[in-house]
Amino acid sequence: MSLPATAQGQTHTHTHPRRPRWWTELPLIALVYAAYSAGRLLARGDVSTAVDHGLAILRAEEVLRLDPERALNRLFTDTPALGIPADFAYASLHYLVTPAVLVWLFRRRPAHYRAARTWLMLSTLMGLVGFTLLPTCPPRLLDAGHGFVDTMAQYSAYGWWGGEASAPRGLGGMTNQYAAMPSLHVGWALWCGVLLFRYGRTPLLRALGVAYPLLTLLVVMGTANHYFLDAVAGAAVMGLGFLLTGPALRLADRFLARVAPAPRGPKSPIVSAGCETSAGERIPGQRTGRPSADPVPADTTDSAEAAAR
Repeated sequence: MSLPATAQGQTHTHTHPRRPRWWTELPLIALVYAAYSAGRLLARGDVSTAVDHGLAILRAEEVLRLDPERALNRLFTDTPALGIPADFAYASLHYLVTPAVLVWLFRRRPAHYRAARTWLMLSTLMGLVGFTLLPTCPPRLLDAGHGFVDTMAQYSAYGWWGGEASAPRGLGGMTNQYAAMPSLHVGWALWCGVLLFRYGRTPLLRALGVAYPLLTLLVVMGTANHYFLDAVAGAAVMGLGFLLTGPALRLADRFLARVAPAPRGPKSPIVSAGCETSAGERIPGQRTGRPSADPVPADTTDSAEAAAR
């Protein structure tokens, strides 16, 4: 899997520089993340509708025999040595590893940064559309009869979160607990894994590229924050975002080519810069085509011509 060539420094230099500039990237990323966070809050939807969607996903998994989240949730609930670290991973890695990979790309792989950033932003915005159209109750908020335990609430005494997802205590109202489909925890982790594996130059980075998405998948299901099909949808959103990255970059380049002035060519070393004189016209002080070893002053030449007449 390779990122589009338009991000690898193969476009015209007047369209965008080979190395991105941090003072333009930070506001752009902050703007997209703020829109994403605000969109999550606005896309809460009706609780009963979200519960219905969650139960429909659970029934579909049972029919397809793709419901490992129950067994993982029981394991994390019964084993604090697994459940507590999983809760910390769910509450923090999503917001730490993704920016760290962005910074790493910016500094170490600048030729690939623009495409990777565009891929992440497109996929995130598509995930927001999913939250809006399909509000989904996560397994931990279903009725206890369905067999799930909210490990974040069970182990909340060990962390900064309360009983409302991974939000700090007292700030549960600042998050949308029904934004489960698709799972961007899995989607972002897959984005990080692909880039680490593709562009990491050490075995350790490549191993982390494989391990991090798999670890995230186990964590989101074991803590009862997502269904398995949420994770599948998160991977699908990232795949679609990857396919749209090339066209989006080409569209952005065409737009920048229209609004950005074309670079001026090098200045001509000739002072006249292409200007010509008419036949017989002389520029004052201009030398003739036949240089004289002992040039005669202009006033002497004029006197000689007068005497000859």
